[in-house]
Amino acid sequence: MPQKLDTAVAASGTTPSAEPAGVKSARRAIDLIETFAANDVWLSLSDLHTRTGFPRSSLHGLLRTLLEAGWLEADANTARYRLGVRALICGTAYLDRDAIVPFATEALERIREKTGFTAHFARRNGTEVVYLETRESQHSTHLVSRVGRTLPTHATALGKALLAELTHDEIESLMPAELPPLTPNTITDMAALHADLARTRERGYAAEIEEGTLGVRCVAAVIPYRIPGTDAMSCSMPIGQVTDADVQRVGELLAETTAELGQQLRRAGIR
Repeated sequence: MPQKLDTAVAASGTTPSAEPAGVKSARRAIDLIETFAANDVWLSLSDLHTRTGFPRSSLHGLLRTLLEAGWLEADANTARYRLGVRALICGTAYLDRDAIVPFATEALERIREKTGFTAHFARRNGTEVVYLETRESQHSTHLVSRVGRTLPTHATALGKALLAELTHDEIESLMPAELPPLTPNTITDMAALHADLARTRERGYAAEIEEGTLGVRCVAAVIPYRIPGTDAMSCSMPIGQVTDADVQRVGELLAETTAELGQQLRRAGIR
């Protein structure tokens, strides 16, 4: 097989490191979409040139193609762009085709009913957690869905519950050298993170106090249907409305609920 590949490369006049123009354009289109996803503002061609470093001539063509395909929307008055409806359609398709989501949604409803607090279902993607489903507390003042949003693993109970599934060496190779803070309470030291993860393993659920969001305490537990776990559930609680005993009760409820959910998924053959 390697000989055939070498022969094909020689015949094409390219080197293994060379990237065909079509592949390069596709990569740039993906990078451009992800740039829009990482910014919650309208972006101009100049903004995109600064953020991506792509030539302006290439950006013109990419923007036109993505705009015509519905991946972007344009503001004719300001010549700025943002993500279009196709991004939502494809993102929703991901959830529609994930067999675990209906089971997780039902579990989230039970958690919210029993605790009165907002419940989340998320998946680890590298060093981030991606929120796949949320059930807001009936007493929530903002009612904003977090579906599709990402947060760093080290700054969230969800993320720490999932990091605790990994070995010390796996965590060291995964995490960046510097852990950026989201609040003054975020863990930014690897030794402190490892100590926190050890406590998570001992008690069966992760916990954090204002590490991801000021004014909020969270607990989270892994759904044990994969090894290592990829998915987890959490409960967010206003810091002024709960005691340490309340938090422990919710953490234990989450651990119990996710354990039951894991068994349910395995029985259903979902991996």
